[in-house]
Amino acid sequence: MQIRLAVEADLSSIIEIYNAAIPSRLATADLEPITVESRRAWFRSHDDRYPVWVMAVGDRHIYSDRNEQIVGWLSLQMFYGRPAYHKTAEVSIYIEPTYQNQGIGKQLLNHAIGQCPKLNISKLVGFIFAHNHPSLCLFKSFGFTEWGNLPQIAELDGIAQSLIVLGKVVS
Repeated sequence: MQIRLAVEADLSSIIEIYNAAIPSRLATADLEPITVESRRAWFRSHDDRYPVWVMAVGDRHIYSDRNEQIVGWLSLQMFYGRPAYHKTAEVSIYIEPTYQNQGIGKQLLNHAIGQCPKLNISKLVGFIFAHNHPSLCLFKSFGFTEWGNLPQIAELDGIAQSLIVLGKVVS
């Protein structure tokens, strides 16, 4: 397994993993699957400062990426879209269901935290549903603490759910 920067050819795998998370109602507020095309601008908005990394299994060849499988991804994105927050990034992690609970999220988050000083990012925030215990545990194991609680802000299948804001100062 290796962590590498995502390329646009990875977008279909990234969206497949994201869509696999929707039915569980744990990791996203999207209620229906999304399309690759609907996320192309999102992907292109990521740059050297706010990258998307993938965890890949197998070999990636110069002429073809068909011999590897993307099993997880992590993105950093600008927090709140205002210049004063330029040293803060929002972090999102999604893991392919059959690869969950194998430490991939830990590896991706560890990698992202390690890259933050080079990216001039000093704070990370994650928005996690209060009922998503695995993600809350993952982030807390890296020293993230609760910076906010938005009670019953989302409605998932007729059930009001709360959103926890976790944060970490990384440099």
